[in-house]
Amino acid sequence: MEPRNEFDIILRPATAALEDGLAYARCLDQAADGFFGVMLGKSYAEVIADTFATPAHDFSFENVIFAEQDAMIVGMASGFTAKQHHGCSDEVLVKAKGYPSFRMAMFQLVFGSLWRFLDTIEDGDFYLQAVAVEEELRGKGVGSMLIDAMETRAINNAASRFLLDVAGKNEAARRLYESRGMTVGASWPKRLFLPGLQIVRMTKSIEPATVTY
Repeated sequence: MEPRNEFDIILRPATAALEDGLAYARCLDQAADGFFGVMLGKSYAEVIADTFATPAHDFSFENVIFAEQDAMIVGMASGFTAKQHHGCSDEVLVKAKGYPSFRMAMFQLVFGSLWRFLDTIEDGDFYLQAVAVEEELRGKGVGSMLIDAMETRAINNAASRFLLDVAGKNEAARRLYESRGMTVGASWPKRLFLPGLQIVRMTKSIEPATVTY
């Protein structure tokens, strides 16, 4: 666990416990502006939590750090390397209890270009999947603590680029990422002007950790 700060926040790695899985699912959906609820339906939290304890995939507890205040989860960050992402399978999610197969098939059919955009993670990348903080603690540095922890993971995993996707309309988040040296590298959709649906990919180069002997 991390040392306490002025807001009495500590960071800890997630465990495979169901409670952590449900908290992760709720934070993930919050960070994505309700995207996972739309995609997976009203049981999205249970579907994601059902996969959470399984290692080596995008929704695994291994990728998650929680922020806690007085033993209550008040924030979350998750991320993984390109190597981890490319080595995982959607099979874990597909086999989850309550997985809406027909709904997902339709979603992928309609939003295929978005699916491909989000799935584009190149060798050497570390993808920051999500950052979420409880509303009353936003602007207090909790998000920065979580991002710092994920950036440290990226460096320790020899990543050369740190990247994330954010809603184009989320100006507060974009300002935070810009203050950390991130710039817009791409956006979806490319041709249609859909300001309410725009997704922006932000990136920055990082120096991998060097090993000395």
